[in-house]
Amino acid sequence: MSWPHRVVVTGCGVVSPAGLDTASYWSRMVAGDGAIGPPTLVPAELLAKEVVAEVKGFDPAAHFGQRELAALDRCSQFAVVAARQAIADSGINFDGDLSERTATIIGTGVGGSNTFDESYKRLYGDKRPRVYPLTVPKLMPSAPASQVTMYCGLRGPAFGIVSACSSATHAIGTAFQMVRSGIAAAAVAGGAESCLNLGTLKGWEALRVMATDTCRPFSRDRKGLVIGEGAGVVVLETLAGASARGAEILGEIAGFGMSADARDLTNPDVDGMTRAIAACLADAELAPEDVDFVNAHGTGTLANDITETAALKAAFGDHARALAISSTKSMVGHALGAAGALELIATLMAIRDNVAPPTANYLGPDPDCDLDYVPNQARPMQIDVALSNSFAFGGLNAVLAARRLA
Repeated sequence: MSWPHRVVVTGCGVVSPAGLDTASYWSRMVAGDGAIGPPTLVPAELLAKEVVAEVKGFDPAAHFGQRELAALDRCSQFAVVAARQAIADSGINFDGDLSERTATIIGTGVGGSNTFDESYKRLYGDKRPRVYPLTVPKLMPSAPASQVTMYCGLRGPAFGIVSACSSATHAIGTAFQMVRSGIAAAAVAGGAESCLNLGTLKGWEALRVMATDTCRPFSRDRKGLVIGEGAGVVVLETLAGASARGAEILGEIAGFGMSADARDLTNPDVDGMTRAIAACLADAELAPEDVDFVNAHGTGTLANDITETAALKAAFGDHARALAISSTKSMVGHALGAAGALELIATLMAIRDNVAPPTANYLGPDPDCDLDYVPNQARPMQIDVALSNSFAFGGLNAVLAARRLA
């Protein structure tokens, strides 16, 4: 199908456990330098699973005034900082009417979880009669999107997307569709998450999918996922608009695919994953053989990794064995609603630098996970086309295709 516009990425912003900007984050991804370890935001002795992927060294006071912080959950802080980075990286100027023609779409899986946790502690633990006045504006899932519009001066279509672990990929994919169709001239899109608090982590423990040591996607002896946090934001523009202002183009978004399993809240489904991948390839007008690299959802749970491997085989056929497949969650954990944005940014950097980041902590093949997962060391290779997969609880699947601009 012929669309009015091609869509390119001209800026990226990152707040992650592996670095507080895109360059440091990507450098650690290539080095296989993981950021998983004991928590400091929650006393480790209160947790049964004592590993997380925290954003370390983030100083809110370096980015916001005291009065501003009163209205910003940590999740929204991450979103605003990553958005500012992405806009600065892009060099785009939103003065004039471009502000009104730029979409802002920020995904989150949980939203202002820290505000929830603090409020419940105040009410039930400390027996206080009331919570802070700005509790509701801080915890609402649309808060990151709203705060980005206000701090960055964006007056066009703006909303949050909540689809668990696919939230950021849905947000970027929706923004891509809006720019491609001409609904928006540009977009600031991505995801943010911060839920490393006692209440949320105990909830994840109850699901019995948490790792006890580290995250080992697709590996034998993997024990489960590691919860992370952070934010990733990209600036999307039309190719014509970016070229006209001489912007550096980091890559092209070529296609977007979605599906719903319609089966189970927590168990992944091969058919749903396969249909999302196939829909993305069809939208991008790509043959399976065109794809060089896949940044997998790759959570490190027994069920996800087996199911995703089967879906890649079903979608790519014989070409599945020629794919380089990585899970960057092995290094930064699972940032839930931010994961898809962090992974798309790593995918764009992989295309830019022609290097596939490793799947860290890999101990050897699982009989049911028998593809090429780029174990433990980055691989220099030609990468012209790549996919980024997100497969969420509730069977909500989203896949983005990126390529080198030709």
